Amino acid sequence: MDKNILIYLFAVLGSFLLTVLIVPLIAAFAKKRNIVDDPKTAARKVHPAPIPLLGGTAIFISSFVILFILRFFHLANFSLIPDRYLFGIFAAGLIIIIGGYLDDKYNLRPSRQIFFPVIATLAVMFFGINIGFITNPFGGAVSSIFYISSIAGSVIIFFWLMGMMYTAKFLDGLDGLVSGMAVIASLIIFLVSLDWDVARSATGLWALILLGSALGFWVYNWQPAKIFLGEGGALFIGFILGVLSIISGSKITTTLLVVGIPALDVLWVIIQRIFKKESPFSHADRKHLHFQLLSVGLSKRESVLLLYLIALAFGSLAIFSSSSGKVASLALLIALMILLIFFIYLRKRKYGRS
Repeated sequence: MDKNILIYLFAVLGSFLLTVLIVPLIAAFAKKRNIVDDPKTAARKVHPAPIPLLGGTAIFISSFVILFILRFFHLANFSLIPDRYLFGIFAAGLIIIIGGYLDDKYNLRPSRQIFFPVIATLAVMFFGINIGFITNPFGGAVSSIFYISSIAGSVIIFFWLMGMMYTAKFLDGLDGLVSGMAVIASLIIFLVSLDWDVARSATGLWALILLGSALGFWVYNWQPAKIFLGEGGALFIGFILGVLSIISGSKITTTLLVVGIPALDVLWVIIQRIFKKESPFSHADRKHLHFQLLSVGLSKRESVLLLYLIALAFGSLAIFSSSSGKVASLALLIALMILLIFFIYLRKRKYGRS
């Protein structure tokens, strides 16, 4: 068998099996220390019994173990990920996981929760990850690349990573939703990288590693879930997807197509809260799309599968589309979100639900 294929299989299967082995240990640890999500603590929760948290720790551990093996034995091309990048991303991920543990254990206030994602984002920027240019989304030979200053690049990275983290955080409301979306997004990033990147690129392999580890966690997280990602796990998945979209050739538009509906949902909820003079991040509620789908008659499984299908469909468009085609796909995505909101509004009006 071709060596490249063997290494690709090692990245996927190694991270998958390692996660499958680690998750029960994390679950036992969380139960022993009573770090669980108790449905009695909030009316918006839809699971019937306490479920252990901290599941994202397994994804963090398995991802970096396999990645460090590839780096130590020179099994991948790390030309796009120098060691300082690797260390910075690992340090940032560790900050997120530690912050998530503290939040799951002590239920931190939102003003303290946000401290860890902010520090993690600043950490990767400190270690040199930045955006030096953006591509003209409409293509063309003239001025197809726009170079930007390091300050502008840093601003873009900060808001992009924070947006990705909080999209994953707010999306984590139904069993298997975030872990399944991570599988789809990482698969799309890997497939897109095959079109331009070198063989056995560390960026492509990292996407496969995330795919395997997220899939290994999904086995325990699918309905009915035996463990949840927890604060750190959801933020970590959003963070890694955000970072991969940057270091894999600034494939931000590609990633946005996959997570576009959840991202637009977060934006819509924030806008509603601002108009109601509420803090956008001060509390969790059932205004998010996945909860709204439940309120109009879809089951939990149907709601999750619908969001999977949308992510897979628009991710597939990203694989086969040009830059201008991706812009058109984003416009179509926004139109779909508007239609979903309108559909939910009509269903609620029909059945007299608020």
